[in-house]
Amino acid sequence: MNEPTAYGRPAAHETAAVEVHTPTPLAPAHTAPLAPVQPGGVPSVASVVLPDGRVVTGYAVEPAKPHPAAHKPAVSRTAVNIALGGVGFLAVCGGLLLLTTFIAALTALIHQLVILAAVLFGGWVVVLVISAGSHGGGTTVNIRKAVIKRNRFYS
Repeated sequence: MNEPTAYGRPAAHETAAVEVHTPTPLAPAHTAPLAPVQPGGVPSVASVVLPDGRVVTGYAVEPAKPHPAAHKPAVSRTAVNIALGGVGFLAVCGGLLLLTTFIAALTALIHQLVILAAVLFGGWVVVLVISAGSHGGGTTVNIRKAVIKRNRFYS
């Protein structure tokens, strides 16, 4: 009787009766009367008579209060940013002043080195010329014995 079917369930399960449960409605709950509340805790009720004779009753709504402004610092952020920018600019100007001073000094050094090289090279050339004149390593020709015939030179 409880043998499994092709779907793996016992055969008795397929023939079981289906039970339907219907929820039972609850009776409305009776609330206890409200206890009196201090007048400071509940807002007052206001009644307004409209021109056509209708009366509208409701709670008075206080106008929305704006949130208190956040505490502003004594100095604005813009002023602080401008001041910091000025300090940075002064630092850059000082650095540029040092850079231009360095470039001027380097230019003067290079100028002095060029002049020194020219003086040394010129001195070396003068020494070569003077020493070549006093050195007797050239060819000497005695012209007193030379004879010139028909535009030819014989020695």
